[in-house]
Amino acid sequence: MFDPEKLYGCASEAGLLIDALRRYPDRIAIRDGDACITYQDLHQAISRYCRALSKVGLRQGDRVGLLSGNRAEVVFVTWALNILGCCLVPMHPKGSLRDHSYFVRDAGVTTLVFDARDYAARATELMQVGIDCALSLGETPNVPDLISLSKTFAPGVLTPPAIKSNDMCRLSYSGGTTGEPKAIIGTYLSLLTKTMIQLVEWEWPSEIRQLICAPLSHAGGAMVLPTFIRGGSLVVLPGFSPPAAMQAIEKYRITCLLVVPTMIAALLEHPDLDRFDLGSLETVFYGASPISPDLLRKAIRRLGPIFFQFYGQTESPMTVSVMRKHEHDVNDPERLASCGRPVPWVSVALLDDSGKEVGNGVPGEICVRGPLVMLGYWNKPEQTREAFQDDWLHTGDMAVRNPDGFLRIIDRKKDMIITGGFNVYAREVEESICEHPAVAACAVFGIPDARWGEAVAAAVVLKAGSNATVKELVDLVKENKGPIQAPKTVEFVEAIPLTSLGKPDKKALRARAASRDGSPCRP
Repeated sequence: MFDPEKLYGCASEAGLLIDALRRYPDRIAIRDGDACITYQDLHQAISRYCRALSKVGLRQGDRVGLLSGNRAEVVFVTWALNILGCCLVPMHPKGSLRDHSYFVRDAGVTTLVFDARDYAARATELMQVGIDCALSLGETPNVPDLISLSKTFAPGVLTPPAIKSNDMCRLSYSGGTTGEPKAIIGTYLSLLTKTMIQLVEWEWPSEIRQLICAPLSHAGGAMVLPTFIRGGSLVVLPGFSPPAAMQAIEKYRITCLLVVPTMIAALLEHPDLDRFDLGSLETVFYGASPISPDLLRKAIRRLGPIFFQFYGQTESPMTVSVMRKHEHDVNDPERLASCGRPVPWVSVALLDDSGKEVGNGVPGEICVRGPLVMLGYWNKPEQTREAFQDDWLHTGDMAVRNPDGFLRIIDRKKDMIITGGFNVYAREVEESICEHPAVAACAVFGIPDARWGEAVAAAVVLKAGSNATVKELVDLVKENKGPIQAPKTVEFVEAIPLTSLGKPDKKALRARAASRDGSPCRP
């Protein structure tokens, strides 16, 4: 019997990248500060990095940690590792030493590449954990500078790696909000599928000038290859701040960018929003966490019908479902609360606890099949078996489907609050509270309660200069959802704590609630 992979070969993201670099040699690929890098420059830089990394001993299958803020060299390193067939272990720039140390030990990271500007101290600490080799991006004492080393090599011809479709090419750690972080095994096939879905299903401008302000080592990096395949350019910012983002949009006539809902809120609330010309924007890709219908409605009315939503998770990256720009109906709150409809490249079902598919309007867990899905969790066979019950990937997201096929996530399954025997979905309560004009943000979670088993609790951030009472917020939820969903406890806070991935840290909120003596904000 023949081996299809030997007969036909295995397509890879690296092959698509190399083709794009050859196709548009004179176009601008990346703008990073004063640097202006063409596709030909990028081809040469990646080939030099391949040679430099090979020189220090990296081989196919080696696991390499990357810790850096946004800079063009992150693109060089990421794609050089991919072409060499190494496994990338991205470390979030805002992650803790404890988490980073765990990643090194758990993944068996042998080499660390780090940004000397901001992470030299962290790298020194991680070198004590068991790393064999460290390479800096920029000069730092006693560590080879990968940038300088790469310049000692002549550029060569790039060729795709000899890999199989299910070989591991990336270990991406979950946020770790419950228990130990889990490393999601990304394969060449799953990441290639992600890119293909993005190219076919996402609404790209005809001329892509993409602003990168999300971390290039994480979500921001997912936008690189689709941009290059279409001959577009990236404008790289060190991170996100509303003034810098708006200034870049105006200066470079940015046509698209990827954001999370907190970034959208920050832009809309910034006092200088009207000072900048943002009219070049054609598409704002948003996702990664829920967005309130009220915020989305305000964004559309302020910036226009340019918003495109994607839903996925690292286990099935970026694009299980999408909601296109024209599908955002500002007069339909339920539509604005949707995460769109499944893309036709994966199988999606809403399943109950017995593994049976539920009907329209009935809550069920979003489950996914197809080549987009991860291989499993690294070194965690029990969690892998749990995630793949009945041969479906169980996302943990509870949703309902309407007759038109739109999914609306109502909560994380593990965040569902069971109070007095009734299921309360935190997101529905959060959306009700956020309808109050004084509320800027909120997070709803369950806390132990002697009478109810669990009680609904809310942490609420008020807009500057605005006021609201606990009773007003509780009454609003009662009116919208009924008394069972109404919070038993409300705390006004300055900010919602976030995980390293920018999502509400409900574990921290529960711990803070448990540490308080009494509940001063009970209605």
